[in-house]
Amino acid sequence: MIKKEMIAMLLAGGQGSRLGVLTSKVAKPAVAFGGKYRIIDFPLSNCINSGVDTVGVLTQYQPLRLNAHIGIGIPWDLDRNVGGVTVLPPYEKSGNSEWYTGTANAIYQNLDYIDSYNPDYVLILSGDHIYKMDYEVLLDYHKANDADVTIATMPVPYEEASRFGIAITDDNNRIVDFEEKPEHPSGNLASMGIYIFSWPILREALIKLQDQSNCDFGKHIIPYVHSKKLRLFAYEFNGYWKDVGTLSSYWEANMELINIIPVFNLYEEFWRIYTNSDTLPPQYISQNAKVERSIISEGAEIYGEVINSVIGARVTIKEGAVVRDSIIMKDTVIGKNTKVDKCIIAENVKVGSDVEIGVFDEAESKLDPKIYNSGLTTIGENTEIPNNVKIGKNVAISGKTAAEDYPDGVLQSGEYIIKAGDTR
Repeated sequence: MIKKEMIAMLLAGGQGSRLGVLTSKVAKPAVAFGGKYRIIDFPLSNCINSGVDTVGVLTQYQPLRLNAHIGIGIPWDLDRNVGGVTVLPPYEKSGNSEWYTGTANAIYQNLDYIDSYNPDYVLILSGDHIYKMDYEVLLDYHKANDADVTIATMPVPYEEASRFGIAITDDNNRIVDFEEKPEHPSGNLASMGIYIFSWPILREALIKLQDQSNCDFGKHIIPYVHSKKLRLFAYEFNGYWKDVGTLSSYWEANMELINIIPVFNLYEEFWRIYTNSDTLPPQYISQNAKVERSIISEGAEIYGEVINSVIGARVTIKEGAVVRDSIIMKDTVIGKNTKVDKCIIAENVKVGSDVEIGVFDEAESKLDPKIYNSGLTTIGENTEIPNNVKIGKNVAISGKTAAEDYPDGVLQSGEYIIKAGDTR
């Protein structure tokens, strides 16, 4: 029988609904990040950099692009005869077929996969965070404490603590209480959604709680193992970690990459971030172009101005266009003399000439102010925007739009255009 000391289970089935039109056709872990990467590249790269060579990726919502991106795991050196990366979608069983209904239920449905490696430890990861972490150090900590469960944690501001699971610890970092998204938190040490379980402990908990609807780690598994008086420890992480679950946090994390001294450094030799990237020609910056403090990916052609922005692969910025404080994903074309200010523009978008995006005073989104805020304008993939229109802030656009969709050539701040066939 194959024996692995530790395998990783990477939860990548989330819809990421708070990213609005960016995730109407693609799972959140497959959303582009930093010009050439996708969000899932970060935990996958952490795995191989940490010596974890067996990873099950649990997919569910819109998995096509994620599956194609991961393939057989070659970019991450995870194409192994024994172990490697395996994509684990929900599947039909003899009695019934069911979707993954919660984070722990997804693991429970793959008990056979985990058992086939007979691991001592199982590492549970989320596919939608940007960070670098050595999981080997986490495992050493788990062993040193003779722990049954180790939860990676980090301090957060008290006012944000109610968004997280909160670990209350003693002087030895042993968890004495765990509060899942408490209204009035007793502490500010937040769970990062990264756990190491001793496999027999997790296996028993999953089987015991299998009938629990929407079985989840924070709500059910952690409280259950805690109630058993088992040894739970908090591992405090002090590096960069960002949950890019909202448009504003996603935009901020991209902008932080282009700081003079980036908080999160993509250029370190010893901890590389790997990705499945196309073989592309180098970027081209024309004689009259102007580029300041930006990331410009391979195959991009810049004829206009790019300031403080992240530009994806094969993007074309035409003559006279000015892109500022924005994220432009791959295969998008920005037309001549178009001004783009504080926007997130998804893949394969065509923006016409003499367009202004991100103008006017801010107004609350009429579509969903919880999603579309912070003065950002968000344009979903495969969208087309005609020539000579002005588009405000906190706007969402998705689909092929025409001049008649813009009364008097204007889409005011807070408005939206979502074409039929687009879910959001």
